[in-house]
Amino acid sequence: MTTFARTDRSLLGRWWWTVDRWTLAALVILMLCGVVLIMAASPPVADRIGADSFFFVRRQFVFIPMALAVVVAVSLLSPRGVRRLAVILFVLSVVLLVLTPILGAEIKGARRWIALPGFSLQASEFIKPAFAVVVAWMFAEQRTRPGFPGVPIAIFLFALVVGLLILQPDFGMAATVTAIWGGQFFLAGIPLVLVAGIGVATVVGVVAGYSFLPHVAERIDRFVDPSSGDSFQVTTAIRAFESGGIFGRGPGEGIVKDILPDAHSDFIFAVAGEEFGLIVCLFLVALFAFIALRGLVRLMGEKDLFVLLSVSGLLIQFGAQAVVNMGVTLRLVPSTGMTLPFVSYGGSSMLAIALAMGMVLALTRRRPEHGRPS
Repeated sequence: MTTFARTDRSLLGRWWWTVDRWTLAALVILMLCGVVLIMAASPPVADRIGADSFFFVRRQFVFIPMALAVVVAVSLLSPRGVRRLAVILFVLSVVLLVLTPILGAEIKGARRWIALPGFSLQASEFIKPAFAVVVAWMFAEQRTRPGFPGVPIAIFLFALVVGLLILQPDFGMAATVTAIWGGQFFLAGIPLVLVAGIGVATVVGVVAGYSFLPHVAERIDRFVDPSSGDSFQVTTAIRAFESGGIFGRGPGEGIVKDILPDAHSDFIFAVAGEEFGLIVCLFLVALFAFIALRGLVRLMGEKDLFVLLSVSGLLIQFGAQAVVNMGVTLRLVPSTGMTLPFVSYGGSSMLAIALAMGMVLALTRRRPEHGRPS
């Protein structure tokens, strides 16, 4: 039994009966899984840096309610409200991306974080959802308003964002932005000549990154030949999965978290594999797949091109980030430093992905005035 009757015309009443409650429930379950895994993985990491054992746990208990509040608050917006929020967020994120190489601290060969009192901000996390919506708006305007230079603007914004990300350097995030932009461009109707151009530009970018950025070359070399460099984290993660087997060693019984520096963030999936086994890992994969596919199903019959392109781009971001994180842990893709959405520790990642999924829920709400049944 729900709190809101179908006749309730209040803001929350209309929201409850039009939002996709299945996706919202899946997101809450994913967050709860993240809480359990952070409690399992983070205490040894905190001990190694000299902090209280539950340092990361307490911080994550702050981020989770904030993320859930962001998801719900953003999902209340109209499509126009989502667009306005995305434009503001995009402008602020670009400014922060410009400042990051100047003010950011260098960590593992890259400058991606701006240190704030009690918090490290990664602006590149927030550029992704904003970029997806703004570019979708440009593509949609090109189709609906003849003469509007939507595609040239989208190309310029793509080049601007990728250029700023490469300056950090953050090729993993640049690849995610490229996937978002390419997927939306394809759905909007991309000319064949541009397909060839994008392919050539991608190859040139990869070659240039490998040739001129030692940090990128080292990661690619380690992926191709693990013996060519330090592949300790990935090798240890693989052994964790082997140790966990089908049912896992049991909560708290894993040892990988005692030796992996990033067990609470980039390699938290390995902790899940060791302590909870293959069954729980497949459950997490199913949750990510359900959220992404459910969002695409909600687009069936959608007549608003802006909504269709925006949601597609946001879901590409969500799905790609999950696949890349799990792929790195399983040595299927080179190391990128991406977090597992709503599961890994990290305030910037948590809040940014909450913004993205709040936008998805807002844009896929059933609106009879748009020809979509409630």
